[in-house]
Formats: sequence, C-alpha cells, structure tokens
Amino acid sequence: MSKGRLEAFSDGVIAILITIMVLELRGPEEPSLAALRPLVPKLLTYFLSFLFLAIYWNNHHHLFQVVRRVDGRVLWANVHLLFWLSLVPFVTAWTGENGFVSTPVALYGVVLICAAIAYYLLVRSLLRLHPADSPLALAVGRDFKGKLSIVIYALAVLFSLASAVAAWALYVLVAMIWLVPDRRIEKVVD
Repeated sequence: MSKGRLEAFSDGVIAILITIMVLELRGPEEPSLAALRPLVPKLLTYFLSFLFLAIYWNNHHHLFQVVRRVDGRVLWANVHLLFWLSLVPFVTAWTGENGFVSTPVALYGVVLICAAIAYYLLVRSLLRLHPADSPLALAVGRDFKGKLSIVIYALAVLFSLASAVAAWALYVLVAMIWLVPDRRIEKVVD
C-alpha cells in the first residue's frame, strides 16, 4: 500500500486540530494589556498544545521519510494516534478555562499518555513491515525519548493530584525534550 494517503490524511487532521484550538481563543472586550491577564491560562495551554501537535506532526513527517510501505494494521494504528490527538483541543479548552486545576490537568496528561502510546504502537506496526536492518529500524533504535515521555506523563498525572503546577512543569519538560531535534532519522536518510 502507498503511504501518501496516510500522510495527507494525518497532515489534514493535525491542521484541523490546530485550527479548532485557535478558534476557541477569544480576545478580551477591553483594549488593554490588563485585560489579557485572565486569559493567561488559556494562552499558555494553547501554546503548549500547539507545541505538542507540532511535535507530533514533525515526528510523523520524519518517521514516514524512512517508511517504504504500510498495511491495514498501520492505517488503524495511525487512526488510533489521530483519535488521541483529536482530544487535544478538548483538554486544552478545559484546562485553560479552569486555570490549571488538578482534574483537567490530569486528563490533559492522560490524553498525552494515550497519544504517546498510540505513536509507539504506530512505530511498532511499521517495524513489523520492515526488515530489522531497514532505515526505519536503524533510525528508531530503542526509542528512549518515546519511552521516557510516557513515564514522565504518567508521573505528571500522579503529581497533578497534589500539584497541578508540578504536573504542568513535567508536560513542559517533555515538550523541551522533543524540541531538541531528533536526528536519528536524518542521520539514516543522509
């Protein structure tokens, strides 16, 4: 099967999710900087969610640079990932609207964990289709960052029960880890 339609569909879904999130933002009625203060939780949550969606899009794009073929299992694994990413606008709105209260912050983390696990499953389903010495297998390696992200997300969900701010800091940590360019695939392609 060709991978082109999967990539195009994924790009479109992620673009729509970002659009939905930005449409949730409403400017204040008053034309002053002070009027922005109540919007800070919404803006920070939007920024982090946008960053996570951009990280997923970037990694998905890089991943498919070394993918040679897909099958039905891969298609379903990809849709599974997109399902969890489609919940990002919901948890973004709920968390931003409530100013970093424990329950929405915890659910935000649950969605992030599920998306990370779905991405991991997508990679595993792709690895089943490619030889052990393929560029894909060489690029993915042990996927330390992916596994570490899931652990940090789980810790953040637990911490959110005591401190939503601590949980939020852990979510930011994961984003920072992924902002450091992941050169595994680029090294294999070059």
